[in-house]
Amino acid sequence: MESTKMTKHPITRRKFIGQASCIAIGATTVFSTLFNLKTMSAAASFNSAVAGSNDYKALVCLLNAGGMDSFNMLVPRNNAAYNVYKASRSNMALNQNVLRPINPIVSDGNQYGLHPSMTRMQAMFEAGKLAFISNVGTLIHPITKQQFYAGSVEVPLGLYSHSDQVMHWQTGVPQARVAKGWGGKIADLMISANQNQNVSMNISLSGTNIFQTGENSVEYSLHPEYGSVGILDYDNQDWVFNKMKRASIDGMVNPSYQDVFKNTYKKTIKTSIDGNAILSKVLESSPTFTVPFTQDSDLSRSFEMIAKTIAGRVPLQMKRQIFFIEYGGWDHHDELLQNQAGMLSEVDNALHQFNAALEQLGVADKVTTFSLSEFSRTLTSNGNGTDHAWGANVFIMGGAVKGKRIYGQYPSLALGNANPLEIGGGSLIPTTSADKYFAELALWYGVPSSELVTLFPNIGNFYNPMSGQYPIGFLNP
Repeated sequence: MESTKMTKHPITRRKFIGQASCIAIGATTVFSTLFNLKTMSAAASFNSAVAGSNDYKALVCLLNAGGMDSFNMLVPRNNAAYNVYKASRSNMALNQNVLRPINPIVSDGNQYGLHPSMTRMQAMFEAGKLAFISNVGTLIHPITKQQFYAGSVEVPLGLYSHSDQVMHWQTGVPQARVAKGWGGKIADLMISANQNQNVSMNISLSGTNIFQTGENSVEYSLHPEYGSVGILDYDNQDWVFNKMKRASIDGMVNPSYQDVFKNTYKKTIKTSIDGNAILSKVLESSPTFTVPFTQDSDLSRSFEMIAKTIAGRVPLQMKRQIFFIEYGGWDHHDELLQNQAGMLSEVDNALHQFNAALEQLGVADKVTTFSLSEFSRTLTSNGNGTDHAWGANVFIMGGAVKGKRIYGQYPSLALGNANPLEIGGGSLIPTTSADKYFAELALWYGVPSSELVTLFPNIGNFYNPMSGQYPIGFLNP
């Protein structure tokens, strides 16, 4: 049976600190000799436009790892479309009368509902604070069912593979296995936006990840409960051994070295120590939120830690931040209906609490939260669950979101020849490229349109970056 909680690791505070080699690593000063000069130019341009202003924006990435069955998250509920859904999903179908009705501003002729666990998200959708994008997926080129069968158009590497697809969603390069994520590359482009370089633009509540790894940027890891933990006993000088330990570390990080590798390591550790000292004080002075976060949920506590960090954006001297949470356990080959109900309830509560905190801080329109998952799951049942598929539904939340809408094309859920998108086993070809989804988030964040191809090399196959328009239109500039 799959867990209905956030991905768990049996870890104590001490073990977490001990295992994290540099848990408070900030924006590294390691500049590769192959560093892209265009990136440096873009960063300088962005700095002059934003760094001196009062502008602030943040992206919050929620990775629902394992492959969420998102066609049970957003479901057609009018009789004709629901009957097709019911026939395809068989024993994995939700009952029509339990769906939570939503009323999109723009209609495609069908009616829709949300999973019954999504009470708060239903309310946020109706209030215009949340939207969905339907049938999104990794693509290299637009592709038809006939082209897929003929093998005449390239498809993402390792289609249906967890490891490959979760990588592609984080890198935006579905034709290859690469180690740099588009969140990390954005931080490379915009590194000069933040005056404080001891704390990374990228902050993770789930440790090291591909999404936030760039050429010159790495994530700053926070623990969902303990926040910024730093080097074990570095600040505890009550015991002589700790004093010796600190003296040894200081003796290593204070000198300058001619060897580039030694100097790089020294700078990384030094930045870690300085960043931890700053961020720890900021988190200690965070406000009390009027809508409390659920303390027995790692997911809610992760969102709470993000809210506390955003509350300290001014003393932290941050104009741009990217946050990352991985919420695992969505690989529901078994017990889909039971497990998904519990997990969607946890997501529903956490998003509601986070949105309330952002509204309390007065920054709801400055923070956009978005979901990823490596793929949706087959429309067909395997008996007690569903298997790996392709196109998926995602959600975005925030004051800048043009909410109460379903973007993209909600597909037919019919099986076989009756559906031009169904390629076997209830897997659907995506009708909206993940590149367009990511590109809109990047443009809203402030990435110059000329740099979109740097982040997403296939974007030109789906969208003209110089068009002057957002690729999908779900965000207000």
